[in-house]
Amino acid sequence: MNYFTTTLLRSLISNDNNLPAFEQVVSELFRSELENAINDILKSELTVFLDYEKYDRSENSNSRNGYYNRDYNTKYGVLNLRIPRDRQGDFDSPLVPKYQRNDLATTNTVIDLFNSGMTNSDIVKTVESIYGRKYSRQTVSNITKEIVAHVEAFKNRPLNKQYAVVYTDATVIPLRRDTVSKEAVHIAIGVTLEGTKEILGYSIAPTESATTWRELFEEFKKRGMEEVALFCTDGLTGVENAIEDTFPMAKIQRCLVHVSRNIVAKARVKERSEIAQDFKRVYNCETEKAASEALKEFTSKWGKKYPKVAKSLEENSNLFTFYLFPESVRKSIYTTNLIEGFNKQLKRKIKAKEQFPNEEAAEKYIVSQFEQYNQKFMNHTHKGFKGISYERWFLLGDK
Repeated sequence: MNYFTTTLLRSLISNDNNLPAFEQVVSELFRSELENAINDILKSELTVFLDYEKYDRSENSNSRNGYYNRDYNTKYGVLNLRIPRDRQGDFDSPLVPKYQRNDLATTNTVIDLFNSGMTNSDIVKTVESIYGRKYSRQTVSNITKEIVAHVEAFKNRPLNKQYAVVYTDATVIPLRRDTVSKEAVHIAIGVTLEGTKEILGYSIAPTESATTWRELFEEFKKRGMEEVALFCTDGLTGVENAIEDTFPMAKIQRCLVHVSRNIVAKARVKERSEIAQDFKRVYNCETEKAASEALKEFTSKWGKKYPKVAKSLEENSNLFTFYLFPESVRKSIYTTNLIEGFNKQLKRKIKAKEQFPNEEAAEKYIVSQFEQYNQKFMNHTHKGFKGISYERWFLLGDK
């Protein structure tokens, strides 16, 4: 019978069926044995690295150089490790890498909780309840800094040469810069020619602006994007000009839900339901020709009462672009609902965090959400997009 088993039996007998006390003894015993085992492994790793046993004669110019202590956090408790050193400073244990003070299980738990939207304070409490020990908020913050590397990789990753559709929209986050204020996160989601979705990139700025969108589009070009068949945008002033300047061959679709909202906002309350239904019938027509006729009827009915509404519709050349594309995708491309749905989920998760202390913290969190989205949809073809050829997207005719 080994020491571990003997100690367990003695504890079980001496504690007289006191289960909590027994569990505490078991936990400490396991922690202690794990600590001893890792320290023994570290010694063996150094022996293999130096290629000679301790006290043996060796012609190796390198040699042992004592130990240094490191507290190592695990789900079983804090281990007191004695990390062996060599004189040349070349030894690095693959079991306990340099500077690492947390085992991967604990680190991954913290990162998963962070990704779920928890604040650092909530993570501290949750980790304490799971593992029975307390992490400082700074320790949690240090662990989540591992995501920073992902932020830069995400920002700079190459993009496809062609995209069928790019959706643009902005949402707001509470961000501290001396004081806390809502700032705009400009987000673009692309649909590939194969029909898969991915978040292409983002930019944080105090307010949504065409200038920021233009910079983002230029960045996409630097990362390899060459052609976009269609941009779907909410109609922010200047965005369509930015698209035309950076991707001059791309078509543009103004989100018709946003157009409808603008129309309704300019109407009297008692007429809002009726005018919204009338405009919906316009873009629900089966053909562009029918939609154009329906729009004439709409402006004829409401133009005298709301001349600004009629004028804005007549001057908008990007209302019916979606009719150029296959019927199977039209309901997906005449609104920005695809990206707005994601932004609503993101905002719901961000609400729990109350505020971000700085831009780096905001980027760590939102990029973790972007990566989860991209992972989820990387092999999923969006409804209606399957089998549409490059020629059909870029209006060249099927060849």
